[in-house]
Amino acid sequence: MAVRLFSRFARFAIIAAAAASLAGCGVNSIPTAEENAKAKWADVQSDYQRRADLIPNLVATVKGYAKQEQDTLTKVTEARAAATQVKITADDITDPDKMAKFRQAQGNLSQGLGRLLATTEAYPDLKSNQNFLALQSQLEGTENRITVARRDYNEAVREYNVTIRTFPAVIAAKVIYGAKPMVPFAATTPGAESAPTVSFDSAPAPAATKTGN
Repeated sequence: MAVRLFSRFARFAIIAAAAASLAGCGVNSIPTAEENAKAKWADVQSDYQRRADLIPNLVATVKGYAKQEQDTLTKVTEARAAATQVKITADDITDPDKMAKFRQAQGNLSQGLGRLLATTEAYPDLKSNQNFLALQSQLEGTENRITVARRDYNEAVREYNVTIRTFPAVIAAKVIYGAKPMVPFAATTPGAESAPTVSFDSAPAPAATKTGN
């Protein structure tokens, strides 16, 4: 009886030791870090989609006051269409080519949006429109959210990439998961991912006064 109990205890001890050994090798830490990075990527996509959803109303509002800016309006609309067509799933964040296409599309939209907002400086009536002011506030908040989401995603990617490359987790990363490094979100060109200026605090230039002859 004692021998049987000892045998059971020994098997339990071996299983526990094996489980502890596997846990120490990253069996748990790798999927945890992976899921965290994927969740942060979902936040990035959600905030970019929020921005895309605001643009049609912005274009329509600007068009009502600045029809002569048709070329700029068209380019923003086209950039938005292109950006929303580039879909990146959580499983794609280890693919550098797909991530580069997403960054490029969003960068092009950021630049186009920045140009559109810059043109509105010439239209004081537009700048005082309540709908435009509301869109301005929402865009400003969304750009801030995008910045934070990208930063949080990059930090999660950094933690994941360090985990799968560091001993002893690197063993599980290669043998069990076949883990690949994730791609951080970086601007494709200098300034491409800077938040467009959406502040319109400057007052319009005063009208010139006529002088007598």
